[in-house]
Amino acid sequence: MRSAFSAFFRFLRVYARSPLAVIGLIGTVLVLLAAIFAPVLSPQNPYDLLQLDILESRLPPGEQAYAGFTFLLGSDGQGRDMVSAILYGLRISLIVGIGSAALAFVLGTLFGLTAAYIGGRVETFMMRLVDLQMSVPTILSALLILALLGKSIGNVVLAIVIVEWATYARTARGTALSQMRRDYVEAAKALRMGHANMILRQLLPNCISPLIVLLTMQIARAITLEATLSFLGLGVPITEPSLGLLISNGYELMLSGTYWVSLFPGIALLVTIFSINLVGDRMRQILDPKAAQR
Repeated sequence: MRSAFSAFFRFLRVYARSPLAVIGLIGTVLVLLAAIFAPVLSPQNPYDLLQLDILESRLPPGEQAYAGFTFLLGSDGQGRDMVSAILYGLRISLIVGIGSAALAFVLGTLFGLTAAYIGGRVETFMMRLVDLQMSVPTILSALLILALLGKSIGNVVLAIVIVEWATYARTARGTALSQMRRDYVEAAKALRMGHANMILRQLLPNCISPLIVLLTMQIARAITLEATLSFLGLGVPITEPSLGLLISNGYELMLSGTYWVSLFPGIALLVTIFSINLVGDRMRQILDPKAAQR
C-alpha cells in the first residue's frame, strides 16, 4: 500500500512539471465537480417542466426570474436558466463520454488482446473486422445507428461504443504482439496457465499504459461526438439536453442578438474538451514517451 502511494505521488510530481497540464487537470476536476454537484449549484432544474415558464424565454444575462433568482447567463427558448442548463448538460455529456469510452475500452481491449494471443488465421479474421469498422466514417456510422435505434442517452452510448471499440482493439493488439515474445509469457505457457489468466493477468497489466492514455484522449473524442450528434438532432432527447443540443437550440439566433443561448454552452464544451485533452497529452508524455516523440 505504501509503495502504491509513493508511486502515485511520484507520478503527480512528474505530471506537475508541465504548467499547462496542471491547468488542464484543474479544469477537468472543476468540470467534474460542477457536473456532480449540478443539483446543488443550479438555481433551477432545467429538466422539470413545472419549473419552466415560456414567458421567461430568451431573457438576457442579468435578468430577474419570477422565482426570485437571477439569470446570470440568460435563459434559452424554453425559459431554462442557462447556468442550470449548462451544469445539467455537462452531466449528460460527461456520462455519455466517460461511459461510452469505458465500455469501448473494455470491449476493444479484450478483443485486441485475444486476437494477439490466439494468432494465426483467427487473429487475421478478427483484425479484418477491426479494419472494416475503422474504414467506415465515424460520424456516418453513428448517425445510421441512431437513426435506426432512436434518441436516448443509452442509444448514444451504444452508438459511440460501436464506432470506437476498434481503436482500442488495434492498439491493444499491437502492444500485446510486442509482449508475446517476452520471457514471462513463455514461462506462463510452460506452466500451462489458462487462457483467461494469460490474457488478464499477464498481457493486460503489461499493455495497460498506452491503453490508459488512449482512454483519456478518447473520452474527449466521445464527448465531441455526442455533442455533434446532439447538434444534428439525433443525440439525446430534447427534454434532457446535453451541451451539443443546447448549442443547437440557439445557433440560428447568434446574429440576432440572442448570442448567449449558444455561446455559453459552447464555451463550456470547449473548456471541457480542452482540459481533458491537456490531461491526456501529458499522460501520453509520461506513460508512453516514445509515442509522444513520434
